[in-house]
Amino acid sequence: MDGDLEKDRRFATTLARGLSVLRAFRPSDDGLGNAEIADRTGLPKSTVSRLTFTLQSLGYLTHARRHDRYRPGPALLALGNMASASLSFVDLSGPLMQRLADDTGTLSLLLVRDAGRMLIVKTWRPRNVASLWLEVGHRLPFHGSSSGHAMFGALGDDAFVATLQEAVGDKGLTVQQAQTDRADAQNQLMTQGYVITDPDSYFAANIHAVAVPFHARELGEPVVFTCGAMPAALSVARMRDEVGPKLAGTVRDLERMMGQGGAIGSRDL
Repeated sequence: MDGDLEKDRRFATTLARGLSVLRAFRPSDDGLGNAEIADRTGLPKSTVSRLTFTLQSLGYLTHARRHDRYRPGPALLALGNMASASLSFVDLSGPLMQRLADDTGTLSLLLVRDAGRMLIVKTWRPRNVASLWLEVGHRLPFHGSSSGHAMFGALGDDAFVATLQEAVGDKGLTVQQAQTDRADAQNQLMTQGYVITDPDSYFAANIHAVAVPFHARELGEPVVFTCGAMPAALSVARMRDEVGPKLAGTVRDLERMMGQGGAIGSRDL
């Protein structure tokens, strides 16, 4: 956590630590023990033990099958569903993104900023086509991902600086590199409406992706819609000539449905 933020009298450190425990879980986990949570969060094991006991007592964690390992609980599921239902753009984007996934044969994604990484919160898989293994809950680095660069391009100056405090150092990201990534993304968004990160600098060699930011009125910062596939199925030329324009058009359709403008024009609101 940001040291300056922790010094703010309004900041509830215990609450922040409890939330960091919840964010430690990944979709591929078969439950986590206190030692594993402590390792992922950097918190002392004694602190983790108190937090997991409290979160289990409140229903945010459960010991459903193996009593030495925790899993997300029903209260967390209810909270997530309530949050999703309160954001109208999530439901509206579903049919649009599923149609795009089917039309392009790509895995379509909705990502949000989660501290110093991008978090996948929705996926739409193409029907009858094998797609990438990325799942809800997976986190992508800012540096070397089209989604991260698109977010950099859509963030206002203050939000960009705040994001850097958490993202710098991940995958070798420096302030100078982040500024370069941001300037390139802004140029791509202004000239073509979508962002493609150079595949030679992508964080994973087996993924090609194109991304477009979206600024929902209900949220204080942009989210990012992305289409990705294996390089053999999604060449740079295909991203540039077909999938990128289709993704940008889909996001524009969503903006019209929501009665609002693009993320670049809204980034300083």
